[in-house]
Amino acid sequence: MVDASLTPRDALSPASRELFGHPIGLTTLFATEMWERFSYYGMRSLLVLYLVTYLLKPEHAGDVLGLGALRGGLEAVSGPLAVQPFASQLYGLYSGLVYLTPILGGWLADGRLGRRRTVAIGAGLMMIGHFLMASESLFLLALLFLIFGNGAFKPNISTQVGALYATGDARRDRAFSIFYVGINLGAFFSPLVCGTLGETLGFHVGFASAGVGMAIGLVIYLAGLSRLPPDQPFAKSFSDAGAHNAQSLRRAMMGIALLFLPSALFWAAYEQQGNTITLWAAQATDRTINLFGWSASIPVTWFQAFNPLMIFLFTPWLVAYWTRRAKTGHEPSTITKLSLGCLGLSLSYLVMALAAYVTGGAQASWLWLLGYFVVITLAELYFSPIGLSLISSIAPQKSRSLVMGLWMATTFAGNLFAGWLGSFWSSMTYLSFFLLVAFVAFVAASLIFAVRMPLQRLMQTDENEFA
Repeated sequence: MVDASLTPRDALSPASRELFGHPIGLTTLFATEMWERFSYYGMRSLLVLYLVTYLLKPEHAGDVLGLGALRGGLEAVSGPLAVQPFASQLYGLYSGLVYLTPILGGWLADGRLGRRRTVAIGAGLMMIGHFLMASESLFLLALLFLIFGNGAFKPNISTQVGALYATGDARRDRAFSIFYVGINLGAFFSPLVCGTLGETLGFHVGFASAGVGMAIGLVIYLAGLSRLPPDQPFAKSFSDAGAHNAQSLRRAMMGIALLFLPSALFWAAYEQQGNTITLWAAQATDRTINLFGWSASIPVTWFQAFNPLMIFLFTPWLVAYWTRRAKTGHEPSTITKLSLGCLGLSLSYLVMALAAYVTGGAQASWLWLLGYFVVITLAELYFSPIGLSLISSIAPQKSRSLVMGLWMATTFAGNLFAGWLGSFWSSMTYLSFFLLVAFVAFVAASLIFAVRMPLQRLMQTDENEFA
């Protein structure tokens, strides 16, 4: 069925050429997002280590413009902060704001600039931000460029994926899962490239390499514009978009409201990967690998490549599994997938709690982290791309970028909570900390189960309108 709010050109033109059963525009978006995620995760793989081991040390912190004022503001809320808790709060504040500014980016795209132009501007801002990271004094300014650039980029490229498919197209969930492979292909290579350069040649070289990756992504996007859905005509207000758009917008807002808290809790637990899990790898893990008499130590940043590598490996299998289940009418529902994702996330931190319990304070084998990443990767695949697909399906066409930005605000709340949660790392035992994070993820699963009925009604209403 075709969304009645789409013109024939909107619905058919982007999908008129296909590659591997999907519109060819998915290839452009896949490659652009891959390089953007290369830059983001390359920088993220180094950020906490950079803060804890270098930038926040007394001999360097005074050179960073505005850092003293920011520290004073955070300490006014949470009390005095040692280096690790301050680094955790900075990490949470940055990664949180990255997912708040998409509200602004969605509003600009839907009502002012259009999605294509907004994505290009966002990519340019992020490229500048990564290069500014090479300057210690401009660290906070660099973060601002990255935050606002991501806000312009992120909701609009995800929205363009959804716009390649008519409402009711069964390929939508699978398309977001394929798109997710692009995200994680870039995220896999970035710790190996940016992380290695940062650990061997200096943090600033690693950050600059992330900027090169973002520049490549911008070039790919501009070269593939003709394959993408055209921008929608601007509406002066939501009411101008019609009664149907307003009704769909209310339904999307209700869906986001129902999922806001469980999604925020999911990301609060999940985002420990780039924060406290990095510190576990550096402080409490035996990173030695022995093969046929050959011995080496795994760099700390390389552990950040485990999750995206597994997403790349697991996604084709999982999409094929869902496709087979769909043919027999037994594919898990969208809401069931979200619940299973949260339960899997809780299980991943129980793996880490078991590692802490078994080792009793001694260094743990790196194989425990391997097991953790296997479980958390499957959990993520059941939650993150499925959430994007759900919101894309219930959002009105003319306000879809704004709605996607509002959905990403759940990740903003989760990352802020993740930073606060991670600040307990240095004051709790490893076992207690991992049990706490596992409990947070379990609460998220329980909340999704509690709101499953109203969510199902929202999704059924959307399907019935286009039947």
